[in-house]
Amino acid sequence: MSIYRCEPVPIGRRDFLRCGGAALFGAVVTALIGGAKPGMADPVSGAVPEIDRLTVRVVVDNYQFAVAPSHNAANVDIQHFGWGIADGRPPGKTLMSEFGLSMHAMSQRGDETRNVLVDFGFTPEALLNNSGLVGIVPSELDALVLSHGHYDHFGGLAGFLKQNKGRLKDGLPIYIGGEEAFCSREWTAPPAHGDFGVLDRSALEEAALTVRFAEGPSLVADHAFTTGQIGQASFETLLSPTSMRIGAEHGMGCYAEKLPEDERTQSVVPDQFRHEIATAFNLKGRGLVILTSCSHRGVINTIKQAQLASGISKVHAVIGGFHLAPYKEDYIRETIGALKDIDVDYVIPLHCSGEPFYEIAKGEMPNRLLRSYTGTRFVFR
Repeated sequence: MSIYRCEPVPIGRRDFLRCGGAALFGAVVTALIGGAKPGMADPVSGAVPEIDRLTVRVVVDNYQFAVAPSHNAANVDIQHFGWGIADGRPPGKTLMSEFGLSMHAMSQRGDETRNVLVDFGFTPEALLNNSGLVGIVPSELDALVLSHGHYDHFGGLAGFLKQNKGRLKDGLPIYIGGEEAFCSREWTAPPAHGDFGVLDRSALEEAALTVRFAEGPSLVADHAFTTGQIGQASFETLLSPTSMRIGAEHGMGCYAEKLPEDERTQSVVPDQFRHEIATAFNLKGRGLVILTSCSHRGVINTIKQAQLASGISKVHAVIGGFHLAPYKEDYIRETIGALKDIDVDYVIPLHCSGEPFYEIAKGEMPNRLLRSYTGTRFVFR
């Protein structure tokens, strides 16, 4: 069955109501994954949920600093992980860092608590090691979100599912921004070209996950929402470090008939990240907390799409990869200027944001910039 689309993107709440839920979110995702339980993401058709408290734990990131002191920044508690040692026993495991990203979000609304795992790092070894150390309980997860089809964001998923078989909730939903996430990829940017992996459909099937396409703004575990696919509405330009191979063999890869029309008849195309999504929360009295993941389509575009999807202009925090490492200083400064114009309370760069961004932002917006490492826990209240 084909995927229906409604243009243009970015997609907001009015677009959903105008175009109709079936047209916007890809109709029925029949045969998405063999025996898994396919379904449509619940759309954002009214006000997004409001939560009372949010805790975001950086489960996997590029590096750590074990002796960084924890502290508070106004209404955000910043708790660094440290060594992972305790009184009464010798040192053993500690956190593993790698070029990948995974975040765990725990939200509270009244007496309700929801747990969402966003992205899964580069290796299962890091994800399993770190999730155990920071106290993530697999059976308590209410949803998974894959931001996009890059290996440094899904590489740990199959191993995590295998290790926790039988421990996850029946039909645990995983939100994915489109069929493109399943395409096999080749890394085409410096420093080296090579195979960049493919998302394992069979692993999702064996774990009995419910796959939910979230091409438009979609509710996640009743507390959060995905932005839906991100349009290009700002000055930001897209750099494509990967190419996508169109087609599937033996259940691996992406089904051409489910892709945009301009990609269906080709064999290899530059990755445009049309399927990339971010995850956001509406924190009571504060505004949006946006988990950007990688921002290939631009961190400002990502923020604007979250604002459009929710109808909320105030942004309390943006946390995740900003994909600014490849860009020159003038572009980075323009991005920082746009963040200041949006009046984001807190900016928390991770993963692919790059040291130049952090160094420049430290001078331009020192009271808004928060430092994070693998294992850091942010409590927004």
